[in-house]
Amino acid sequence: MEETKKLIIMPCLDMINGRVVKGVNFVDIKDAGDPVECCKAYCAAGADELAMLDITATVEGRKTMLETVRKVADAVTVPFTMGGGISSVKAAAEVFESGADKISTSSAVFRNPDMIGELVKNFGAEKITVAIDVAQNAAMPSGYEVFIDGGRTATNTDAIEWTKKVADYGVKTILPTSKSTDGVRTGYDLPLIRNIRAVTDADIVASGGAGTMEHFAEAAEAGANILLAASVFHFKVIEIPALKAFLKERGFNVR
Repeated sequence: MEETKKLIIMPCLDMINGRVVKGVNFVDIKDAGDPVECCKAYCAAGADELAMLDITATVEGRKTMLETVRKVADAVTVPFTMGGGISSVKAAAEVFESGADKISTSSAVFRNPDMIGELVKNFGAEKITVAIDVAQNAAMPSGYEVFIDGGRTATNTDAIEWTKKVADYGVKTILPTSKSTDGVRTGYDLPLIRNIRAVTDADIVASGGAGTMEHFAEAAEAGANILLAASVFHFKVIEIPALKAFLKERGFNVR
């Protein structure tokens, strides 16, 4: 990791029906509160950025909940990324018009990779995050297979090959989530982060599996510079100011 890159602490709000939820391994969903109240609390606690994912929009074949995006945009004081159900350039434009600073897209761009180039051209590379959900699969050259539709659909595509393709479009942020570590609080999938760092200079968002402050440090050492977590923040297992102090003590550059 470049020493100059500051670590970004990014709480993530997964949403279903306008409520914040948290699952384990992409299932076993629990309610975790109102998105606007959660976002306000995170801003007050010192989050650097926020991510919101409408996690059933794609499978339900519907658009992102724009009303929620508007309410959150009015309430937050840090940049926020919105994902889920963004299936076209027009849908992305609506999310930006509703107040999101950045968008995250996964299934739609996997099915239509040229859309990545269109998004970059229309809105700027720094505003586009490509999320890549993966599961371990020994049959793949890298040992990881891309999944789409909220982790439900296998693609028979190697995750690192797909990452290279995404990076070639000039995307500035890549968000890999490993299904095996998602929500289980046993640590991020470090080999996945290292493999992705080896093929791109883009910002890498560590996602899925944080349970201790040490896990955040491990992800940063592996090459992630945006540290995303959900349940440990929602349920106050880890407080953001304490996490930043811990990372600073470990010699990381934090805001």
